[in-house]
Amino acid sequence: MATVPAPAAASGPSVAAYRGSGAWVDIYSRRELARPEAVVAGLAARGVRTLYLETANYRRSRAQLIVHPRADERFLDAAHARGMRVVAWYLPGLRDLDADFARALAAIEFETLAGERFDGFALDIESTVVHPIARRNAALLELSRNLRTAVGPAQALGAIVPDDLSTTCLGCLWPGFPYRAIGRLYDVFLPMAYSTFRRRGAGPVGAYTRANVARVRRQTGRAGAPVHPIGGLADGLDRREATAVVAAARATRAVGVSFYNVGRSGPEEWTALRAFP
Repeated sequence: MATVPAPAAASGPSVAAYRGSGAWVDIYSRRELARPEAVVAGLAARGVRTLYLETANYRRSRAQLIVHPRADERFLDAAHARGMRVVAWYLPGLRDLDADFARALAAIEFETLAGERFDGFALDIESTVVHPIARRNAALLELSRNLRTAVGPAQALGAIVPDDLSTTCLGCLWPGFPYRAIGRLYDVFLPMAYSTFRRRGAGPVGAYTRANVARVRRQTGRAGAPVHPIGGLADGLDRREATAVVAAARATRAVGVSFYNVGRSGPEEWTALRAFP
């Protein structure tokens, strides 16, 4: 059996915030946004290491940099009080790069009254509003370069990237995805390895998760790249499939693993995540 290369030694920015089990809350997670402290307590009890919290998306008004600032503040304070890390994420449309940059920077610079800040930032790369693909790629790279310049070389940036099947066909979400260029601008990669509607059964789901990790490393040209696969949609997975996602993350020496999202997750996902080191 071929040996899977381990993630590269920490010679660049720390990706500690992306390590271990994770959980996702988006700006539409009304139940979770209404009770941040209780949600954090529940995640901590389940052994979750990092909360991934969406701060905004491109569909909001240009002036709305953070959609739920008070709830985000409560999440940050509660999570840090329990030793949990919080990574902010933002979905850009890539049509208004100034607005995308402003919202991303607002998340990166967000600070609570208690002085707590996000432990990392990840760009959610999946919007298809810009056409053709070449123009979309150019916009993505421009925004990414601007973000890298803004945070400097010492801070890790995460890239939430499309799944394997969404980038390998002519009529899919993002054919010609610029993995190699993205690989030079981001430090950790979170493929949306959603097997839901694509694979059924523990074997195929596990294989699909492994394929997503391998594709990111192969296409970026970084054999030891830190990868954190996101399995999901969580409510479409049974116990054996959820277990297979986590087992695949371990087998590929991923730095972390999670399911999308908290509201969809059940005992299957929480039990599976406990097996991740």
